[in-house]
Amino acid sequence: MAMAATAAKPSPIKISSSISRPTTLLHPPPCFSFPTKTLNPKPFSLSLSSSSSSFTAHSHTPISSFFEYDDDEKPREECGVVGIYGDPEASRLCYLALHALQHRGQEGAGIVCVHDNLLQSITGVGLVSEVFNQSKLDQLPGDLAIGHVRYSTAGQSMLKNVQPFVAGYRFGSVGVAHNGNLVNYGALRAMLEEKGSIFNTSSDTEVVLHLIAISKARPFLLRIVDACEQLKGAYSMVFVTQDKLVAVRDPYGFWPLVMGRRSNGAVVFASETCALDLIEATYVREVDPGEVVVVDKDGDRSLCLIAHVEPKQCIFEHIYFSLPNSVVFGRSVYESRRVFGEILATEAPVECDVVIAVPDSGVVAALGYAAKAGVPFQQGLIRSHYVGRTFIEPSQKIRDFGVKLKLSPVRAVLKDKRVVVVDDSIVRGTTSSKIVRLLKEAGAKEVHMRIASPPIIGSCYYGVHTPSSEELISNRMKVEEIRDFIGCDSLAFLPFGSLQGMLGTQAPNFCYACFTGNYPVKPREDKVKQVGDFVDDGMTGNFDSIDGAWIPANRIHKHESDNESEES
Repeated sequence: MAMAATAAKPSPIKISSSISRPTTLLHPPPCFSFPTKTLNPKPFSLSLSSSSSSFTAHSHTPISSFFEYDDDEKPREECGVVGIYGDPEASRLCYLALHALQHRGQEGAGIVCVHDNLLQSITGVGLVSEVFNQSKLDQLPGDLAIGHVRYSTAGQSMLKNVQPFVAGYRFGSVGVAHNGNLVNYGALRAMLEEKGSIFNTSSDTEVVLHLIAISKARPFLLRIVDACEQLKGAYSMVFVTQDKLVAVRDPYGFWPLVMGRRSNGAVVFASETCALDLIEATYVREVDPGEVVVVDKDGDRSLCLIAHVEPKQCIFEHIYFSLPNSVVFGRSVYESRRVFGEILATEAPVECDVVIAVPDSGVVAALGYAAKAGVPFQQGLIRSHYVGRTFIEPSQKIRDFGVKLKLSPVRAVLKDKRVVVVDDSIVRGTTSSKIVRLLKEAGAKEVHMRIASPPIIGSCYYGVHTPSSEELISNRMKVEEIRDFIGCDSLAFLPFGSLQGMLGTQAPNFCYACFTGNYPVKPREDKVKQVGDFVDDGMTGNFDSIDGAWIPANRIHKHESDNESEES
């Protein structure tokens, strides 16, 4: 059920913003379970609105009377960004690059293009192909563009929160696309409001625009540096002005950001190398943690934002978020996942007849497991790629309806077989239990689950939508209890020590907070967002109504924050 889209010529500047906030956590359990056969200044105003054109599009997301298939078993990476300088078809290339990054966010997309020194924007709710068509792209001429895809947490997708954002201030206009989350957002917003800033949205990205606008630094590049020096948390961002493209990565390098170049000399920034591949851009290098890269008519140059700390790159990029054909943090995602499977086969072997995967993210690890174990890999589960997030359920209730819509068991592969099923992670455990039941109903004699990541015990504060720690099954149960809850015959996770051993000398450069509870940047806010709670939908909600959906952050982080304040 789609609502009609309307279109109109883009106006020079306008845009609004979004909400992206954190979550919480506890202690890691062991990794294996094999049962014994039991089953006052002058107010400052920044001009910001939700889309610089009057074009809006809505996703095919009906309301509560429809059954909603909830992919609750996967953490959700918030977004993907892209920036292109020096190509006459910048907006079209941006569109294609966003299509390649669609897996990083499916609920909203936008492009800002520069033409005749004006920043023109089209944003909308839905997939890239739903938001943009030929006529929309025709409205975005120019050789300089940035783009964004996003994933929203709950309820109707937030139109006003779809990026890129564009703001006008006294020295011109600036557009930004942001991947990440600022842990000191609340403090920064309060400080800016104290000084008279007026906010249009509840987005941490809007804080960045305000900091740039009030900065007294010159030139514009130093305004960005000045703003970023006040940010705490994770951010990979691309900015656009009338004549410049700027890429920035936080000092810890939590999220990937790569630089490429097309044969005509155009410079491209993107969240993953798969976006470079599609638009035939050659990979040049990563944007370094703490680096600001500016591209204009004089070429590209870089500036160190902050003295380098030890990088803390998100390990989940290699476990789940990135496409297997991407190279992330200098490593092949495909090779990482294949080795995860080999480790599981070595450290948690079991007698079996066939190895299958939970598609799509479990496939490469399953291939690694099968090759190491010397057991055939087969497609025991077929994923439907044509199922949306909502479906009308028949009045006669069907058990595990959502999972059956998305995954179909192949009886010829499973019947009377001892099956190893490989998945990338377990979050709440509810979908995993349904998958096990599905396999056994299809005739599997035994089902042994192998998880290509350590147990997740902690929520992410840096831009991944995960449940609160109270909802994470590995934070509440030991492995044997999880096995019993899921109903499989044995369960094993990738051992944390083996994961670090596989990474070798690069192991200290990754963030493992979701596995250990040790946060590289301590949360500075007293509240943490829970996925599934009310979120301002950008059309009917307001900031105050969100308060009831926040829960206290872990006490330990509050104490540490207080101690740090006393020391300073």
